This record gives sequence, structure tokens and C-alpha cells, in this order.
Amino acid sequence: MLSMSGLALAGKRVLIREDFNVPIKNGKISDDTRLRAGAPTVKAAAEAGAKVLVMSHLGRPKEGVPDPAASLAPLADALAKLVGRPVRFAADWIDGVAVADGEIVLCENVRFLAGEEKNLDELAKKMAALCDIFVNDAFATAHRAQASTHGVAKFAPVACAGPLLKAEIDALKTALHAPKRPLVAVVGGSKVSTKLDVLESLVQKVDQLIVGGGIANTFLKAMGQPIGKSLCEDDMVDTAKRIIEAAKARGAAVPIPVDVVCGKEFDEKTAATTMDVSKVAADDMIMDLGPKTTASFAQALKSAGTIVWNGPLGVFEFDQFAAGTKTLAQAIAHSSAFSIAGGGDTLAAIAKFGITNQVSYISTAGGAFLEYLEGKTLPAVAILETRAAG
Repeated sequence: MLSMSGLALAGKRVLIREDFNVPIKNGKISDDTRLRAGAPTVKAAAEAGAKVLVMSHLGRPKEGVPDPAASLAPLADALAKLVGRPVRFAADWIDGVAVADGEIVLCENVRFLAGEEKNLDELAKKMAALCDIFVNDAFATAHRAQASTHGVAKFAPVACAGPLLKAEIDALKTALHAPKRPLVAVVGGSKVSTKLDVLESLVQKVDQLIVGGGIANTFLKAMGQPIGKSLCEDDMVDTAKRIIEAAKARGAAVPIPVDVVCGKEFDEKTAATTMDVSKVAADDMIMDLGPKTTASFAQALKSAGTIVWNGPLGVFEFDQFAAGTKTLAQAIAHSSAFSIAGGGDTLAAIAKFGITNQVSYISTAGGAFLEYLEGKTLPAVAILETRAAG
């Protein structure tokens, strides 16, 4: 891919696609993580003397129907503070907007435009006509072929990757294509079915695949252990067995928990009881992995060369079931391995346990992160590669 950092931007019309899909409550931004992640790219382009147009989506408005609740207007002042210069908001921009050298204009929600999600060439060409250089800096949307992520890159005079998107791709390539070994992947969350492709892809690459959350329950059942009334996907038990066998066949491992932490109800006030996996009763719900299991996982992470993390080990939102994920987080923080983490629940766990600065790379992406782990082609990245190849 061409890189924005390698291009002369002075006097050029630069259209930057960011992912500024931040949560807004009562007109206030409640979490500005994505805004802070993309701001340096916008600032760099403006400081280089470019005429900067920034576009993003926000929320899930009906395509082509403006919705005040999903307007990007509240982001202009927040972005201005982060870049240290004024940011002008443009409600109507698709038919052209005048921008001075070094000026930043934040465009209204791209999903207010008919044809955005359908990736219509007509809309993409209008976007491309606004710029001399298109910069895609929104890795979190790279798995979607939409007008503002894919179509515009087909028609813009120059299409390149922004620093944030490039950093995400570089980090993932380091972790998956040229990893320092042992490579250990930690995959948690509630369902095997939603992460089946990730698990089956990773088991062909990793030296150890650690499973947690509801996913671990399905693996426990596959190994003949009692799981009581825990979250489990019965139709995925054979799949879990297949993944375990696939790991064994190439000398890798899927370690199965030996102890767990249970509660009688899915409630933040339910009592937590630690027990051997064989002791789980019919009315128990497995809510976390036990100390023996997490200690062995921590030991594996200590000797890892590369760690990929997506998903918590338990119901970490409830403090009495947070110990497993906390132990995991601290082990990653103290490991000398290159570590990359992504996914909404994972980011929440990283924030809760205060290890943000001790993870080598934190991905702001959810779906795109998972699809890259699966080995899928990301349309918005592929088009940048195609354009760079001429």
C-alpha cells in the first residue's frame, strides 16, 4: 500500500476516512478512544499544508436518512482540542466544500448518504471528486466494502493508507505472519459459533490456543466434563473436538481448564464458588476459570514470543468472576512477548485492569480484527494494495 507519510500533501485536497464511531450520550462523547486514535493522522495532514476533509460514520442510522442523533457535529470541538487547531463542521459536503490550506473540515455522517452501504459507484465517484489524495485510516471498517472505504479508493487520483491503518496491519502481520515463537492465542467470549472461523484458522498457526468464557464451556463438554447449566453450544461440541485434534496433529495444544469459578445465577450478587471441573453440579453456572487454570495459562504467556488476545476468560464485569481475566491481563502485561489485543470486551478488560500501556498494540477494531485473524481478505485494504500495484 502507498502510505500517507510518504506523500507530499501541501496544497493538496486530502480526504481522510476515519473511524470516529464513538458513543455519544446526551450530546457528550462518553469514550473518545477512536477519536484519539485517528486525530494524529488528521493533525499531520493539516500541519503538512493539506486541505483536509475528514469523513466517518456514526451509529446505525437508516441509510440516506439524516438522523440528528447520529450527527458528527458534536465531534468537531472534541477533534479540534485533540489536533490543536479549529475544525469546521460541514453538514452538506458531498457536492463540494471550499477548504483552505491547513484547514480541517469534518464532514457529516457518511451513512446519511444514499448508496454508502451499498458501495454505489455514483456516490464513490462524488467522494473521489473531492480530493487529490484519498487516505483510508479506518482499519475498523476495512472488512466492509462501502463507498467511503472501498468505492472512493477505486476512483480517487491517489489512494493510500493512513498511519493508523498501516500500524494495525503491520501489528497483525507481525503477530500472524512472522511471529516470534511460541505463538499463543487467547480467544474468549460467549460463543464458539461466532468465532469458529477464528479458532479453526488460529489452530493451524499457533503453538497454544487458550480458550475462555462461554467458549471454554463447549470445549469442557467436548472433553466429557460436567458444565451444569452453563452457557454452551451443544451443536458445536463436535467442532470443539475437531479443533483439539487439529492442534494435537501439528504438535500444538488447546489446554482444557482444570478448575472453574461457578455461581448459581447470572447475577452480580450471586456467590462465587471455586471448584475442580469434575465437581460442577447440575445447577451451577461456570462464570470464570479457576486459579490453577489461570496460573498455568499465565505461565504459558510468560514464555511466549507472541500473544494474540481476543475475548475475556469469564464474566469480568462482575468482580467476583473477574480474577481469571485479571490474571490473564497481568500476565500479558508482564510478558516480554509482542502482544496484540482487539475486540470491544477485550478493550474494556484492558481498561478495567489498567494495562493499556503494557500491551504492545491495541487494535481499535472489532469485526475487521476478527476477520484478519480468520485469514479473510479485507476489501478496503485489498483495494489500496490494488491501487498501489498500478
